This record gives sequence, structure tokens and C-alpha cells, in this order.
Amino acid sequence: QVQLVESGGGLVQPGGSLRLSCASSRFTLDDYAIGWFRQAPGKEREGVSCISRHNDTYYADSVKGRFTISRDNAKNTVYLQMNSLKPEDTAVYYCAALYYCSGPVMNWGQGTQVTVSS
Repeated sequence: QVQLVESGGGLVQPGGSLRLSCASSRFTLDDYAIGWFRQAPGKEREGVSCISRHNDTYYADSVKGRFTISRDNAKNTVYLQMNSLKPEDTAVYYCAALYYCSGPVMNWGQGTQVTVSS
């Protein structure tokens, strides 16, 4: 299994920014597509963004223009830069390993809480 660890969550005011990181100490992340998902209280988990093995990027309509996904292969890390955050972005954010962005998730990270509130 691909072991994934998320970090970078926290409390931020509306309009603020956070950068989430997804790292693995045991596996090379650019061998996989990496997706970011989120789950708000009482809601189903939803896809937010994905970066393919060829570095094609995909975004949910709700975050387009505000969030950016990227890889740093030297650090074996995938980032989700989140700008212009809104209260409705509040959720637990998970990264996941996939073979294809449209494929099933092979493994989940443990999640990191993002809270957008004044």
C-alpha cells in the first residue's frame, strides 16, 4: 500500500490561504495520480482536484481558479494551494493515490482539517 501523510490544515479566515501537503516516505508519488478529496460534516466525500502521472490537472467547479495542485518530485510531495478560501471549503481534506484520476482510489491518507471561519 502507498502510505500517504497530509499536513498543512488549520483555521483560516475567509479570503485567506492555506497550502496542503501530501507526502510519502516509502513510495515515489510521481508513479501515481494523486487526488485531493474533502468531506464536510454531514456530507459525502467529494473530489476536489487531481494531478495525473503525466501532470495533467483537474479541478472541481467549486474550486476552479482558487485552488492549484502541483508536484515537487525532489521532495516527493504533492501540494494543494488553496486561495480565497470560503466557509464552505471547511472540511477534512484527504489525499489519495490512484493509477488514473478517473480511476478508483488505491489508498487514502489520514486527512487534515481545514476550517474557514471568522
